[in-house]
Amino acid sequence: MQNIPVNIINQSGNELPAYATTGSAGMDLRANLQQSVTLQSLERALIPTGLFIELPEGFEAQVRPRSGLAIKQGITCLNTPGTIDSDYRGELKVILINLSTEPQTIHHGDRIAQMVVASVTKADLIQVQQLNITARGEGGFGHTGKQ
Repeated sequence: MQNIPVNIINQSGNELPAYATTGSAGMDLRANLQQSVTLQSLERALIPTGLFIELPEGFEAQVRPRSGLAIKQGITCLNTPGTIDSDYRGELKVILINLSTEPQTIHHGDRIAQMVVASVTKADLIQVQQLNITARGEGGFGHTGKQ
């Protein structure tokens, strides 16, 4: 496990994101709202967090759904995982969608997503005329599942 320093500005009044346990990979992000937001079934909204971060080069932050919010209320994140690049300096915002059949309300301070900081490996693309042959070949979606 590697710890890296990440500068953060918190304009939300909520506590800073933190790891809940020593084994946690993600930190909870909380809603920063002037007034509650009610999502109707299949409605989506961009929810601000009031957080601004400065990641070191070579790292990204991934925004992912919270499993409890998904199973209990049917709320999840779109564009998952969302990527926050190391050179982004704007406010962290989360695209939430209500997949339940009932309206769901998000309040200021609610835990709405989790953020995982990860290292980035960049690819050097090499244009070729042919790729190496494998046993799988061009087998796509579901190819390695049931016969």
